[in-house]
Amino acid sequence: MKRIWLLLALCTPLMAQAQGAADLFTGGDAKAGEAKAAVCAACHGPAGVSAVPEWPKLAGQHSAYIAEQLKQYKSGARQNAVMLGQAMNLSEQDMKDLGAYYAAQAASPGVASEASVAVAEKIYRGGVASRGIPACSGCHGPTGTGNAAAKYPRLAGQHAAYTALQLKAYRSGERAAGANGQMMAAVASQLSDEEIEALASYLNGLQ
Repeated sequence: MKRIWLLLALCTPLMAQAQGAADLFTGGDAKAGEAKAAVCAACHGPAGVSAVPEWPKLAGQHSAYIAEQLKQYKSGARQNAVMLGQAMNLSEQDMKDLGAYYAAQAASPGVASEASVAVAEKIYRGGVASRGIPACSGCHGPTGTGNAAAKYPRLAGQHAAYTALQLKAYRSGERAAGANGQMMAAVASQLSDEEIEALASYLNGLQ
């Protein structure tokens, strides 16, 4: 009986979203977000699955994380000329609706290279204590699904090229907005190019 009640509790938010209820984390409207996402599809693909590896997949990403990143683009805290132009005219509600829409889409899995696993798995699951690198799984979860409430993004299935670019941006300090950004910048500052490429490939195949 306890298992049945637990299953119902876990499924209720998903059922509510399927019935058109407001997004649990942002209050955004996925249906409204679908219409607003039409222009985003040019880069991020239909339903948020980008075909270009340097552009992120948004399908299955957490709604609050997407809304937060759009705010950072609009304010200039996270810099990207294309995204600044796209975010500039978005209202806070637009950002919430877009987040709700993409969070409701099915995530797209990827494939890791065999060579990346030997390097990346140890870092992802156990960190490197001697260099002050915490386990990535502590924030992003054992299967890379992240933490929606804490705005820790889903990493599983993300394009390896995009993930590598972002880790290098964190490492250089180019991307370090907010408490989470500062934490990632500190972690990435300890990573070598080889480790970044391995982690990016490993995360692409994580599921």
